[in-house]
Amino acid sequence: MNTSSMSTCDIKIWRTWALAITHEAGAYTEQKFNAEKTGGEPVIPSLNLDTDLVMACDRLADVLIKAYKNPIKMQIDIARYSKLISPKNTGHNEEKEEKLLERCPPGHEGTKLVDKPATIIDVSSTIIHGTFRTP
Repeated sequence: MNTSSMSTCDIKIWRTWALAITHEAGAYTEQKFNAEKTGGEPVIPSLNLDTDLVMACDRLADVLIKAYKNPIKMQIDIARYSKLISPKNTGHNEEKEEKLLERCPPGHEGTKLVDKPATIIDVSSTIIHGTFRTP
């Protein structure tokens, strides 16, 4: 697309269209994820979404479901931990890091290679991180 010949109005229309399609794609992906998570009815995508975009949304929903169904629980209370740290902590103050380590020792899960989509959760099932790498 040659944007040098586009008017301001054309650009606004294109941005509005792109935002609307992005919103519809996101809504479709969310509905598909929730339907698969709960065993609900199949979701029919909007006719405004082209086939390639629907296939990409389906793939994303499938990976999210795989991650959702593969929780990895860590022995840490992330809410307690986050209250003990400050946004100003850089991780370079050894004294502060030692005190933090004493108050919130790491779990003893050891090292785990995550080679499929997973959701990392803490002791209260709060999501810490999702990893969506697929083989």
